Amino acid sequence: MNAVTETLVQWRDDIADYLPDNKISKLLVTMVGLYFLAAVILGMYWSIAPAPFDVRDRAATYAAREGGTVVTGSVTMGALMGVMDTLLEKPGGYLHNDVFPPGLWLDNMPHWEYGALIQVRDLARAMREVFSRSQSQSTEDPDLTIAEPRFNFNSSSWIMPATESEYREGLKYSRNYFRRLSDPDAPNAQFYARADNLRYWLATVDSRLGSLSQRLSASVGKARINTDLAGDTVASQSTATPAEQEVRTPWSEIDDVFYEARGAAWALIHFLKAAEIDFAEVLRKKNAQVSLQQIIRELEGTQETVWSPIILNGSGFGTVANHSLVMASYISRANAAIIDLRDLLSQG
Repeated sequence: MNAVTETLVQWRDDIADYLPDNKISKLLVTMVGLYFLAAVILGMYWSIAPAPFDVRDRAATYAAREGGTVVTGSVTMGALMGVMDTLLEKPGGYLHNDVFPPGLWLDNMPHWEYGALIQVRDLARAMREVFSRSQSQSTEDPDLTIAEPRFNFNSSSWIMPATESEYREGLKYSRNYFRRLSDPDAPNAQFYARADNLRYWLATVDSRLGSLSQRLSASVGKARINTDLAGDTVASQSTATPAEQEVRTPWSEIDDVFYEARGAAWALIHFLKAAEIDFAEVLRKKNAQVSLQQIIRELEGTQETVWSPIILNGSGFGTVANHSLVMASYISRANAAIIDLRDLLSQG
């Protein structure tokens, strides 16, 4: 520690020698140095992923706050609100749009936030389009109609308006729907726990996880055969593409994709646990509870502690680990299980 202190003091003195007044300049350099040191320490603290929360307890807390009770759909909506509350209220708050240190320097946590945010957007759209509507010809819930676009606001806007203000506005209307949902005297707010509604949302989850799996796997680069039109002899596309191409995630984006997948899985774990509660009867009838629990188990594997200080990108069978491929393995297995679950839900 003495050696480090001496080195820092020497650097301060060396920099101060280039400034006019030695005493004032040393004080100025010291203050700036302390600021940057504090920013680095604070940035490390802000980069710690939030702990998971119990979706049933969170729904009960929201219901008690709103003076209602936990009903069908309360846990799913409570999970959505809980994830958004976490993004906004965790240490450092929402960092994806920061323009000042230490948030400006951070890389992993903003991408973690974006992954979780995408899952919030997908669930909010499902809430608006199917979960809250009895059929395709029924009207949309007025609160969800306003909340869902707010969550789709630009994730990087710093001011006029700030992203946080739009997301908090979305949360306000989500709470309005939650309050009406848990109020027995407000029957116009409903949540329909049907198998076809669950399949609709899972189709979006399936697509998201499939994309993340491909991007994670591309960390080492590989030649891929073009299968865009496979399975349909008369299919066509806008412009011609190579029959085979090399796909590789740029080295500077490997950790970005890794933490985006980690954030998406973190949010999805909560949403699936909520679905397990709200769709309990549907899952029991299809004997699909175990299938959903296995999906959650696979996604929980993505949240294991990363002991390396950096995301390593070794070759597939090389001597150095490849964290992206490990993450892709969990994501791919969860994705395959979701496809099986959707098929199971479609059966009579």
